[in-house]
Amino acid sequence: MSAETIYRYLRLDRRQGGQLWQSLRIVSKLGRKQRGSPQTRGRLIGKRHISERAAVVERRRQLGHWEGDTVIGADQRHCVLTLIERASGFSIIKKLTARNVQQANQAMRRAINRLAAHFRTITLDNGTEFHGYEDVEAETGVSFYFATPYHSWERGTNENTNGLIRQYLPKGSCFKNLTQADCDRIAKELNDRPRERLGFRTPTEVFFGRS
Repeated sequence: MSAETIYRYLRLDRRQGGQLWQSLRIVSKLGRKQRGSPQTRGRLIGKRHISERAAVVERRRQLGHWEGDTVIGADQRHCVLTLIERASGFSIIKKLTARNVQQANQAMRRAINRLAAHFRTITLDNGTEFHGYEDVEAETGVSFYFATPYHSWERGTNENTNGLIRQYLPKGSCFKNLTQADCDRIAKELNDRPRERLGFRTPTEVFFGRS
């Protein structure tokens, strides 16, 4: 009996509602892409690829262009939505009670409505929780783009900031009891931290145009 045979059994058990997969030390093994299998992640007809963004977004010379992703807790359900503004590094963190379209759209709407004048575009990861982006786009006028699947470096600002957020929310920790107030506190600490690339100004100072 090979290791792959065991994983096939665990995958089947999980699809049928079983709990054996929760005993794995590395849960992601069940979701690993098989060599030579067709690419399926992020398939959604009509979405804009990151290459279609205006050049001004890449240069980080204009405020209002964001990158987004979700950071997952240990139970694979409770998570946070992270939105990072590219030019300033300003961070927004929203608590989600489930990793799905409804929760992601609701969180993005709240973020955009609060700072509407500061949102032009959002470039997202290819998770299925973002497959309802067109509803948010139609309501807010913000243009959405998507990175290439499995190319996380195309959202480098977001990925680097998620690494900082993991200092507060380590891998393996459960987010069930995490509150929005906790998320706001973490975001504020990150936004008030001077950054060398900003001339030692803080993301808050750059984002709101403070000297």
